[in-house]
Amino acid sequence: MDNSVTIREERLSAEEYIGFLGRTDLGSQYPKERFRDRIAKLVNTVNLSLTAREESGRVVGVLFGLTDFAYWLYVTDLGVDRAYTGRGIGTKLMKTAHDIAGGEKDIAVYLIANENAVGFYEKLGMKKAEDVMQYNKIEWTEFKVSDIT
Repeated sequence: MDNSVTIREERLSAEEYIGFLGRTDLGSQYPKERFRDRIAKLVNTVNLSLTAREESGRVVGVLFGLTDFAYWLYVTDLGVDRAYTGRGIGTKLMKTAHDIAGGEKDIAVYLIANENAVGFYEKLGMKKAEDVMQYNKIEWTEFKVSDIT
């Protein structure tokens, strides 16, 4: 991994996260409806929040997850600034999150992968699952975060 990047547990402000989303492909996973309010709730309540910052303090990677610290970790968000991809930041964020949650001998990791990220997750040893249930009745209007920032 790029040695000029530091990973730590940290809560971001909604504005800093929205700015970061504009530099990634991660923002396309969010619906337009009540976007700012929902992002504010996300950054304030998620129980695992990791950032990767370069030397100047700019956020270049983020991982949000939900965990029970006993059996599972659900990664809700994992993104890397487009200018920093291919440097091992996403891999290090995943490993750090897994370790914080309890380690690979105890903690199973789940997530919903963007189709463009499937190869990345497969390189980490993850496999597609068939046994996931879904209940989704939310309003969903696709948009690009960069369109509103």
